[in-house]
Amino acid sequence: MSILIIGEKPNVGKAISTVVGADKVQKGYIEGNGYIVSWCVGHLVGLKFPNDYGNGWDQKWSFSQLPMIPDKWQFTVTDKTKGQFNLLKSLMNRADVSEIICATDADREGECIFRYVYNMARCSKPVRRLWVSSLEESAIRSALNNMKPMSAYDCLYNAGFARARADWLVGMNGSRLTSVRYGSKLNIGRVQTPTLTI
Repeated sequence: MSILIIGEKPNVGKAISTVVGADKVQKGYIEGNGYIVSWCVGHLVGLKFPNDYGNGWDQKWSFSQLPMIPDKWQFTVTDKTKGQFNLLKSLMNRADVSEIICATDADREGECIFRYVYNMARCSKPVRRLWVSSLEESAIRSALNNMKPMSAYDCLYNAGFARARADWLVGMNGSRLTSVRYGSKLNIGRVQTPTLTI
């Protein structure tokens, strides 16, 4: 049986593979010594855009569409990273993979990056969390010896998902509101707008 480790970026995967003894380089992952190490390449899965929901949101922008609040939040795989997502999905569901280790960045965003992929792949295998911010071998080894089940980080995921939904609501509704109001395509965002003002 094998343990699948998923990092956020290729360099993280390579650092971890050295520590666990995975040394056979494949396309998109490294395998060996009972481990398969791969990576997300950043955001593979994200919230759908309004046009993808229907609800009349795919029509010409107008005040009557607002506010846009999805009844159920839906996700999509980004076109440019579909290949890596499909690889991770196949690795997660490989018969010889008995467990998964989430090794994405130790923050809300990293938690969401992994869980969006895990959920989109319809995976139900047990997951443990590798909580490490350093690529030093000693730090990785220490983190491997102190992992917790994924459920220990549910609050972190919920916080990250809440922020993603807030960004969507502000950005998508604000952009359409100002664009219709001023007759020109304008982008509004929680981070972008105040940054541009400064």
